[in-house]
Amino acid sequence: MKVVALVASLVLVLAPAGPTLAQSTGGGRLAEAVEALPRASAIYVAGRGTTEPWGAAAGVAFPETGAPMTVDTPVRIASNAKTFTAATVLRLWETGRIDLDAPIGPLLTPELDALLVADGYDTAAITVRQLLTHSAGLYDHGGDRRFVEAIRADPSHVWTRAELVGLTTAWADPQPAGVAFRYSDTGYILLGDIVERITGKPLGVAVREELRLDRLGLTASWWEIMEPAPPGAVRAPQALGDIDARDWHASMDLYGGGGLVMSARDLATFFAALFEGRVFDRPDTLAEMLRPGRHQGGDHYRLGVFVSERDGRSFYWHSGFWGTVAIYAPDAGVAVAGVTTNQDGFVPMRTLAESVVGAPPSRP
Repeated sequence: MKVVALVASLVLVLAPAGPTLAQSTGGGRLAEAVEALPRASAIYVAGRGTTEPWGAAAGVAFPETGAPMTVDTPVRIASNAKTFTAATVLRLWETGRIDLDAPIGPLLTPELDALLVADGYDTAAITVRQLLTHSAGLYDHGGDRRFVEAIRADPSHVWTRAELVGLTTAWADPQPAGVAFRYSDTGYILLGDIVERITGKPLGVAVREELRLDRLGLTASWWEIMEPAPPGAVRAPQALGDIDARDWHASMDLYGGGGLVMSARDLATFFAALFEGRVFDRPDTLAEMLRPGRHQGGDHYRLGVFVSERDGRSFYWHSGFWGTVAIYAPDAGVAVAGVTTNQDGFVPMRTLAESVVGAPPSRP
């Protein structure tokens, strides 16, 4: 009840004006609310609408040593990485290296294309844009309970792209492309493959270079396996309730649908940079990213980002499996990111992050 009361108080104080008030009258209440969250968590606020970036964290991030959670503690951000993958594809579009409406068949590694075609997918008709908007008719292997069961049975297994795509083809039949939003990690695995084939670089390296992440001052961000961790950065262990998942091999969520490790500070910093015009060269690239599709659900999910509305205000956001969320309120010029070390602490942490900008409760 304490968290609920504090969140209600923050909604009155912070929305819709945003974290400028958090830095003055509301800052103490935000820190107190983070302290009251049930799991180790961090929230960070950035953007042109803030007088300066600001955050709060509480709890123990590393149980073995007792080291505390901070706004710079890196964690796996899972599906929040989809925004980065999509933005990289849009950079390729911006620089004339990809057609968003091109069929994916010729762009894919032949092995992946063959897997899809053998299962009945028409890769000559599915487009890059449909992968980006989750409207390609692909099943979501990552959302199937059998996937978590397989990981728990062998946490150290090194998954390949082909194995993960193979789960999709084995577990469900194709659905019509271009008809409706159907969330799919598999589609972003295919996008990651396309990025690698076009750039000739590992996905993590391509994302860093195309989005020019180094100039944004991100000090606790890297793509697992594909990049070394920054000096001194150590990923905090994450869990699913009582299930310790720290040793789950990164390849289970590596190839575009996930793969990034980031801190709350870095995630909020990137979201602010992306939606404030500091990632793309041209404003029309961001406009293309945010253009709604004509398919069912096309207004709710654009190209790598969810869009929600409340009282005439728009919010751009994405969340991740382990318990991460990033939100940007364009009218306030405010980005907020929240992370937690245990999935069962996600809902209260997300609710608190949403309250900072007055965003409606997110839905998948």
